[in-house]
Amino acid sequence: MRPADLPRLSGERLQAGLWEAVLDLPAGAPPPGIEALYGDRTLPGVTACPDPDRPGRHRLSVPIPADLLSDGVQNVLIRDRSTGTTLAHVSILAGAVLERDVRAELDQMRAELDLLKRAFRDHCREIPVFQRLSQRSGS
Repeated sequence: MRPADLPRLSGERLQAGLWEAVLDLPAGAPPPGIEALYGDRTLPGVTACPDPDRPGRHRLSVPIPADLLSDGVQNVLIRDRSTGTTLAHVSILAGAVLERDVRAELDQMRAELDLLKRAFRDHCREIPVFQRLSQRSGS
């Protein structure tokens, strides 16, 4: 399939336990059969309402059940039931264990940024134009 023949999602958001998006289908495509999967469980309440003002556009709505929320990473797949094509995934991250992972990752990124800054400064000192500027500024 060419990119123009594929469904496109936009405007994705998660608010008050409801994941929403806009699905644009190619001209002449049949109405979508959307399903949301959490592991091997199909989530209830998924809707795809056509936009009366925009042919081929549908507003998707997927309620995220409260019992799905727990520590760790929870993934929900949004897919076309007829083709099995994954259109989107919703990842929900929660818990103290995750907070430690995120902080460790952030510390590592800061250290890498400091390393890159030092390497860039060293590189600039080797370039004649930057050497003259450095001498003028007194650094």
